[in-house]
Amino acid sequence: MKLTSIEEVQKRVGVLPAPRDLKVIDHVDEHARRWLSYANFAFIGFGRAGNIQLTPAGSERAFATVVDSGHLQIPLAVLDDANIVEPGLSFGSLFMVSGMDETLRVNGTVSHVADGYATLKVAECYLHCAKSFRRSDFWLPSSVGQSQGELSDFIRQSRFLVLASINSRGEADVSPKGDPAHLLIQEDEGVLYLSDRPGNRRIDSFRNILEQPGVSVLALMPGCEDVLELRGKAELCSDDHLLQRFEINGKKPKLIIKIRPASLRIRPSPAITRSALWPSKKGPGDLVPSDIFKAHIQRSKDSSLKAKVARAAVSLPGAMEKGLELDYKKNLY
Repeated sequence: MKLTSIEEVQKRVGVLPAPRDLKVIDHVDEHARRWLSYANFAFIGFGRAGNIQLTPAGSERAFATVVDSGHLQIPLAVLDDANIVEPGLSFGSLFMVSGMDETLRVNGTVSHVADGYATLKVAECYLHCAKSFRRSDFWLPSSVGQSQGELSDFIRQSRFLVLASINSRGEADVSPKGDPAHLLIQEDEGVLYLSDRPGNRRIDSFRNILEQPGVSVLALMPGCEDVLELRGKAELCSDDHLLQRFEINGKKPKLIIKIRPASLRIRPSPAITRSALWPSKKGPGDLVPSDIFKAHIQRSKDSSLKAKVARAAVSLPGAMEKGLELDYKKNLY
């Protein structure tokens, strides 16, 4: 069954437990600044309505400079595909720190490109939950180096991916997904299928697909310095025979993303090589995800009753830490 409305999608995924943007701030605060000071790898999508492209970005050290609370600057040299960056494009990004399962998501627009640097204007900044990384065992590679197999082998062995999408207003989103090998991506007669596991239920990428079906995907085998690059048209479906194929621990996903590829290839990623993602280091002690989630929720401008109740709840000592761990334990699949 093809899903064609946001109401159908939200019904299957479930309603948000709190207001949609409660953890989202519109600037780079001290927590995000500290995260970026450690992040040496990212996935960044650039595009406009009807066209979204995705590139890895990586360096030996942190490469994103905080110009001010509303702007970041990144050197074009850290991008695998610098030619996709243009002034006026929207961007969505996912910044990673070695050993951390959470990621920092920053969205906005490209202000200008000059002298080998892109300046990015920040519209959204928030921490993303750890589920994708935990499901994929991202920091536990099976091997390190280049891929040796065929395209079909890479698809089967992939355990982590990012999906870039864009809506009709030209707002980009980059969303992570993770699963054990053989269960992240499945191929059938030239069509690729991805499952949707429990997450933050913001469903931005699903909204985008309903409006603009063109997507860009980069998939990884943790430890491998190559990436699987996929671009194509996506649709959302809930056919039970597809859901059963992705069942884990007796739990089926809520829906499936079906992609008809326009292009599909394995390519080396200099950004992965430069950033030396594996073996991972221990996460920095001054990055405490529960503290970041709590700070961002407290700074929300939402004045609704639900928002006030949520802010009061997370202010209780230990409440955020316990809530996160319980969610990761109970709702991983």
